[in-house]
Amino acid sequence: MSFRDNAAAHRYEFDAPEGMSFADYRDIGGVRVIMHVETPAAARGRGYASKLMAEVVTEARGSSRKLRASCAFAVAYFRRHPDTADVQV
Repeated sequence: MSFRDNAAAHRYEFDAPEGMSFADYRDIGGVRVIMHVETPAAARGRGYASKLMAEVVTEARGSSRKLRASCAFAVAYFRRHPDTADVQV
């Protein structure tokens, strides 16, 4: 499994055997807004979207970037993980 920031496509990508999960983002006013998170149907229910979001948070911490959730999955992820409050605005 691998994680990357595909800056040209404005999305984070997480490869897994069942397919690639991704999180589309947009940078607005110095904040990276997570617009949409998606996992292929064959990979759903295996926790890949949550692993992707954990990597996004790690990347944000490493680059001193702030995040804002715009999609339902990202909002729910941040609510379930209060330890991510340091990267949220």
